Amino acid sequence: MGRNKSEFLSAFGTAFEIWKRIVEAVRELGGDDEDLRYLLANSVLVKEIAKLIIVGRVKAHGTYKVVVDYGKTLAEMIQLGKYDWVSHDITDKHFPIQGAGTQEVELVLVHLNRDVTIKEALAHLDSNGLKVAGIEHLLAFGATYPEIQKEFPVVALGSAWVDDDGDRRYPFLRFVGGGRGLGLSWDGDDNPWRAYCRFLALRK
Repeated sequence: MGRNKSEFLSAFGTAFEIWKRIVEAVRELGGDDEDLRYLLANSVLVKEIAKLIIVGRVKAHGTYKVVVDYGKTLAEMIQLGKYDWVSHDITDKHFPIQGAGTQEVELVLVHLNRDVTIKEALAHLDSNGLKVAGIEHLLAFGATYPEIQKEFPVVALGSAWVDDDGDRRYPFLRFVGGGRGLGLSWDGDDNPWRAYCRFLALRK
């Protein structure tokens, strides 16, 4: 069959966009509308597709296990992440680490999918039985899952430093200029956290 527009691309809104992506992927692999009709008659295949979607979502936004070694200094924790650049303001003085021993922690990535202030983010976490992660959790996350920050910024609201201008600065992982970095951003109603950010949290 030629690559003329598929009859299946006749829907609206979000459902249309989802179906469009599926149709385009099938056709790029050499399939046609008969292959798409096969979905209607094969519930097992539909369930397998659903499983792939859910597994992918969990991988991107689910629970992540890390080990936090409080026997290491902040500089040593940063070194484990092998970042291409690090804010010079992320120091032991500005971000003191408190804790002892080695702890295995389960972290959660929270995506609110809209621009939010820190108050809104904190309220959401609290109402969902979560608490903010600190910089030690962020660094363990970055070292264990280095590829994730290439997809979106990851913020730790549990650690903050007040700079000379009185702004509270929060550590976050990001990918910019082709490199993985550990930077600082600040909160404010005129500077909300963008919809593409993820907030790192722990279960209460």
